[in-house]
This record gives sequence, C-alpha cells and structure tokens, in this order.
Amino acid sequence: MNKLVLLTLMLCGIHAASAASHSLKYFYTAVTAGIDFPEFTVVGLVDDEQFVHYDSNSSRMIPKTEWINKTVAADYWDKETQTLIGSQQTFKANIGIAMQRFNQIQGVHTVQRMYGCEWDDETGDTGGFDLYGYDGEDFVIYDMRNERFIAPVQQAFITAQKWNYNPAQLESLKQYLTHTCVDWLKKYVSYGRSALERTVAPEVSLLQKDPSSPVVTCHVTGFYPRGIMVTWQKDGKDLDEDVELGETVPNGDGTFQTRSHLRVKPEDWKGQEYTCIVQHKSLEQDIVLSIKNGSSPPMGIIIGCVVGALILILAVIGVLIWKKRSSGYRTTNTSDTGSEGSDRPAVKA
Repeated sequence: MNKLVLLTLMLCGIHAASAASHSLKYFYTAVTAGIDFPEFTVVGLVDDEQFVHYDSNSSRMIPKTEWINKTVAADYWDKETQTLIGSQQTFKANIGIAMQRFNQIQGVHTVQRMYGCEWDDETGDTGGFDLYGYDGEDFVIYDMRNERFIAPVQQAFITAQKWNYNPAQLESLKQYLTHTCVDWLKKYVSYGRSALERTVAPEVSLLQKDPSSPVVTCHVTGFYPRGIMVTWQKDGKDLDEDVELGETVPNGDGTFQTRSHLRVKPEDWKGQEYTCIVQHKSLEQDIVLSIKNGSSPPMGIIIGCVVGALILILAVIGVLIWKKRSSGYRTTNTSDTGSEGSDRPAVKA
C-alpha cells in the first residue's frame, strides 16, 4: 500500500488543456492481492473531471456526474460493467506475467494503463494515447506515427512483439483513435457542456508551518477548470529560484487544488516584499497576496493533497502519469470491440 500511495503523491498531476481542447481518458490500476486496496480500479475522465468509476469491490461501473447519469441509456452501465469485468481478469493475469518477467515472486506490484483521446473543437485536430506501466515505470507504449508498440524495457519486448504481429489489433487501434474515442468524446462534451465549461474562482492562502520555517506555501483551492498559473515575485520582480510548484490535484467536489512553495532565508525577510500571484480563467483580475516589511506570513498547517475519499481516484489518475515525458507520446488503445462503449477491453500481455 505504501508504494502505491507514494506513486500517487509523486505523480498525480495531469497537464491542463486549453479552453478549446477536450479529452477523454481512462485510467486502469491492477494491484496484487492481499492489501487494503481494490485489486482493480478504473476511472474515466472527460476534460480531467471524473465521470465514471469501477472497482473490483463493487464490480459495477457507476456514474460520477449528474450529466452522464441523465443522458445515457440504462443498458450503458450493464455493457460497460461486463467489459470491465473481463478487463479485470486480464489485468490480474498481466500482473502475474509481469512478475515472472522481472523474476519476482512476492511483494506489492501494480500494472497500470492510461489511454484515451483529445479533440480541439476549434481546429478539429485529434490525437490519441495508450501507455502501460509496471510498478510506476513505462512498460509498453504505442507509437501512433509508426503504428507499432515500443518496449522501453527488455522485459516488455515479448509483449510488444506479440502485439505488433497482430494486424487486426493494430488496425483497431487506428480506428479507435480516429473514430470511436473521438465520437464518444464529442458526445460526452455535448452532454456535459454546462458543467464542463463552468468556472469556479479559487481561494488563496499563504501558509507556514511555524514562524521559523524558511518555507512559505501559497495554497490555492476550489477552482475549476484545472488550468491555473501560480507565480512568485520579490519586490515586483519575477522569482524562479527557490520556488517549487506542486501538482494540481482534484478535490472531492469536482474542483481542484494546487500549491507553490517559496523558500526564503531568514535574513532575506526583512525589508523585502514577496508576492504570490494567481491567474485563472474565472478571475477578472489576478489574485495577489503579499508579505512585506519583514512581517511573517499567516500561521497555518499546509493542506495535503490526499483525502481519504480521494485515494482511489488519485491512485488511478496519478500512478498512470508515471513520467512527465509520457504525455508527449501520441498513441492509442490496444483493442476495440465496437462502438457501444467508450472504454476498451484489455489485452493480455
């Protein structure tokens, strides 16, 4: 469990898209049995907002937003559930296969998958991605330009070779990218447009663990959409050094939060003005909070990004963004069995 949570905390960010860009993403996480965590979890997101959820404890795909619950047919949930029950068995087998490849016989291990598509409703551009990971590292990546799978590690070579020698599967990837996923994304955006295009202004606080701490945190929470800019200035000049920007993570109410940490030497506080500046789509004017004339920032406890009810969501979202470089690939999914559902069944390694 510790390993999974650690990966969650380190890697739970997803880069925001522009106002015209939309995305449909699915995150699968399979975990070895014997820990206090579902063996299989799936989260679906439209424009980085969770709209469906499945886990092996309930064995049922359920809606997470009002707009999806109101707009899809009743049999949608039965069909999606049956697809994911099959995927659950496949992922369970894939953990065993991966453990054999890495000569492992025990311990907590994870197999993850992130896949989906993007669509720009202004330019019409589309893109797709499909990445598999094992224990927080890249395992198999689909290279859409060359229409074949890449094995970043030697242990994944057999899987990549197997999938590359399946012409029907490779063709289904292309079809999924160019048609099925994008078509469902457009439907979902039309269903939930009022919710997806809403704006909620952030709340901003300056926090410090104790008066002697050299670190001040600009904590920003409760905002939507996800994209936000948090910067620091010293006496009106931009600060890049000694600044650490945290990941943007979901709150339990559909909004987001993030943090930016500023490290200041005690002798540098006096006579200097430090300013946290927050820019967001919901704001007519930037939010500006300042510490000046040697005063200390307000006392407080820095709020963490893990809330009990969010652990499942963050584990599935975060573990799959295991490396920032992964977001640069343009890949698509590994299977397609028709257009009755927007998610895809898994393929055995």
